[in-house]
Amino acid sequence: MSISSALNNAMSGLTANARMTEVTSNNLSNVLTDGYAQRSVDLSPALLGGVNIDGINRFVDAGLLADRRLSDAALQGQDRSTSMLIRLEQSLGDAEDLASIGSRLAAFENALISASSDPASETRLNAVVSRLGDLTTTLQANTRTVQELRQEADAAIARDIEVLNTSLQQVEDMNADILRLKSTGNDPSSLIDARQQVVDQIAGIVPIRELPRDNGTIALMTTTGTTLVDGRRVEFEFTRTPTITADMTLASGALGAIMVDGEALDLATGIGRLDGGSLGAAFALRDGTLVDVQAGLDEIAVDLVARFEDPANDPTLTAGDLGLLTDEGGTLDLADTVGLAGRIGINAAVDPDVGGDVTLLRDGLNAVAAGPVGDSTQLNRWIEALDVSRNDLPGSALQSAAGRTASFTSQLGATRLAAEEQLSFTSARWDTLREAELANGVDTDLELQMLLRVEQAYAANARVIQTVDSMMQRLMEI
Repeated sequence: MSISSALNNAMSGLTANARMTEVTSNNLSNVLTDGYAQRSVDLSPALLGGVNIDGINRFVDAGLLADRRLSDAALQGQDRSTSMLIRLEQSLGDAEDLASIGSRLAAFENALISASSDPASETRLNAVVSRLGDLTTTLQANTRTVQELRQEADAAIARDIEVLNTSLQQVEDMNADILRLKSTGNDPSSLIDARQQVVDQIAGIVPIRELPRDNGTIALMTTTGTTLVDGRRVEFEFTRTPTITADMTLASGALGAIMVDGEALDLATGIGRLDGGSLGAAFALRDGTLVDVQAGLDEIAVDLVARFEDPANDPTLTAGDLGLLTDEGGTLDLADTVGLAGRIGINAAVDPDVGGDVTLLRDGLNAVAAGPVGDSTQLNRWIEALDVSRNDLPGSALQSAAGRTASFTSQLGATRLAAEEQLSFTSARWDTLREAELANGVDTDLELQMLLRVEQAYAANARVIQTVDSMMQRLMEI
């Protein structure tokens, strides 16, 4: 080996040692950085002697990363659903809540019992109307709550679509930057780390798979096969609905669906193959879960209105007459029950706040003359009407008024509990995958050992250069 070859070998060794020192120190400094992947320097022997730096290698367990991202989608979706169900139950109240529908109904029934024990007392009759007003007000308030939560879900869809579009644009841009760096021989590892964090953000919105492409670029697809980015990104559109009422649905065209190039992805679901993650959860809440809750409230309202306009429970009524409860002043229309819980009200004939006569509770709603003040017959009919099992709405169960409200409250609690249990499972799975992912991160002990080895190699190469220098000086002296 010539002196010049020995010098070139040592110089290439020093260059490699310097690069390894840089990478190792970078690993140690980023040991707690989220999204950072451990690096190492790829070396190979040069054909003419010395060492070549082939590039920087990032250590990522692709399978584990993919599983964790799918878990991200499940966790984000389940967390959104559970959080909203908890808020819904807190607003509507459980069986122990004095402001719940069940408690309001029980208070109304107790007021009727109290009035029947002293039918002559207008104070007690007023209390009946007051408790009935509390019940209708609660149904109306619950309807507003459900629709407000639907509006929140709709707004969440709009936010997710905005974040999704922004993130997909960032992935497209970073793909181009990584390709440019690779083509010029520069290290794109930091940019790949940044891209991974953006992809993780997308993974919480929709479940995705990352597909490697040439020169460090990637494509993104949903688990159901919809392409998000492959060279160029897809642009999604969604129009938010600021105010949502009970009768507004996706099927009727009153609510927005996700659009691509001006066409809806899926008119039936609104989301198509983007289902899953926080985006899918928002659609399920807006168009499914909360719609079912509203249907339960409307079923209770139908049951109450039908009971109190039935001539069997008030002989002064005939078919088609207004009962004790109305649909915004009208009779019950079984063809128009959606949102009835928000429209239910007290018959003005017995409401003293609008000039009504509370004694009609005792005499009958259409009584033409006052009856005996001590007669509790009609009040007892109202009480009995609450206990009769009915199913006025087609497909509904045969239940008493209290039984129907109890079933509604119980079903709501069961849905919330099931969501919490699923969230607990999903969260535990995500924690396990995340811990496994972090375990594959930077090993500080190994990196410190590498620093010692690099230091030794650096010293050895420096010694070669020093020896060559001494030899050259000696030759010059001869």
